[in-house]
Amino acid sequence: MSEDTSTRKGALGDLKKIFGSGSSNLRQFGILFSLIAIILLFQYLTDGLTLSSGNLINLVSQYSYILILAIGMVMVIIAGHIDLSVGSVAAFVGIVVATAMRDWNFPWPLAILLGLFVGMLIGAWQGAWVAYVGVPAFIVTLAGMLIFRGGNQVIGNANTVPVPDGFTIIGSGYLPEVGPNTGYNNLTLLLGLIIVVAVVYSEWRARRVQKIMGSTPAPLWVSIVKVVLLCAVIVYASVLFAGGRVGTSFPVSGIILGVLVLFYAFVTRNTIFGRHVYAVGGNKLAAELSGVKSRRVNFLVMMNMSILSALAGMIFVARSVASGPQDGLSWELDAIAAVFIGGAAVSGGIGTVVGSIIGGLVMAVLNNGLQLLGVGSDWVQIIKGMVLLVAVGVDVWNKSQGRPSIIGLLTRKKKTAEFPAEPPLVVPDTGTPESARPQATRPN
Repeated sequence: MSEDTSTRKGALGDLKKIFGSGSSNLRQFGILFSLIAIILLFQYLTDGLTLSSGNLINLVSQYSYILILAIGMVMVIIAGHIDLSVGSVAAFVGIVVATAMRDWNFPWPLAILLGLFVGMLIGAWQGAWVAYVGVPAFIVTLAGMLIFRGGNQVIGNANTVPVPDGFTIIGSGYLPEVGPNTGYNNLTLLLGLIIVVAVVYSEWRARRVQKIMGSTPAPLWVSIVKVVLLCAVIVYASVLFAGGRVGTSFPVSGIILGVLVLFYAFVTRNTIFGRHVYAVGGNKLAAELSGVKSRRVNFLVMMNMSILSALAGMIFVARSVASGPQDGLSWELDAIAAVFIGGAAVSGGIGTVVGSIIGGLVMAVLNNGLQLLGVGSDWVQIIKGMVLLVAVGVDVWNKSQGRPSIIGLLTRKKKTAEFPAEPPLVVPDTGTPESARPQATRPN
């Protein structure tokens, strides 16, 4: 190998480190590039409406509950299951909470706790059937979809139940206006600044830990480029969110989503329970032989999904200012699509929270952009279905080629013809002295 070739490969390796050191990170950034491409395409087609302040604020507020469902769904799918009941559970909890506030005079903070508790009970019910009775999650949650959809209509009598103004803050509230009049929402700008500082500190800490552990960190310029790119995007987004019409800013539902993303990303990557979820989904028998309590993992994963479904349902009801019989329809399909577009494997054991959020944003931006273009709902469904099919199909094809991502495919080394090495000499051992052995021969 020549020195120039070695130098080029080293530079390419350093460049790829901007997107992470592992194939999973490269794959996530490949999905992110797809999201950026879709945003830029619709920005051009809609004459700049896609990245307008009002549209971005509406996008986060409108799709935050689907992204919350995707967080729980990715853990369910990683564990090797599927949950078809999330939309019905969300609708059932929504009507229970709305009825509690209207008929039982529950204050809205207590009603939120009631909703989370009901979600926990539903999750424990479904988790027990899956983990301890052994009924497949597909069947349990299919039954749950029917049970809780019917329960929503029984409790609400198929009517709409309004909710009080205080409750609506979790679904349609924004960061308040504080401080001097700068023409922007100061709290939103402050939130963006905090995120920028967190990104810089995280990169500095990662390099410091690598040096302490004795590993060689990426070149300094790689870290600088990565931090500059991320911070530029964060600052630009912060200005857009802070520059919306008076009375709007970054949605409260977006803050709830951000906290959940950070929490569950930490749980799945840095805790024993998170590793157990991946182990059970990857190979249940091997995990059990290693001491993992697979029943407990499955129970908690299903219960966690229902709790997040309850939260998503309450956020939707708060945004809609009422709970109705049509709430939650097809939510499970949107959540599942977000997870698979985000890189999760159908067989389980593979997937990330961040990847699922990016996958959900791909579907959200696609849906939003098509609506801005005036495309009918029938064609929106067709296009979303094709995007899901193509995304998963390309992923499966790449895996069959031995590469985890499109980036891996593009950087695949070309195969060169190599002549097989000359076989070694074969000297038959007859047990006779060396001087009396026949001369070495090559096999035909």
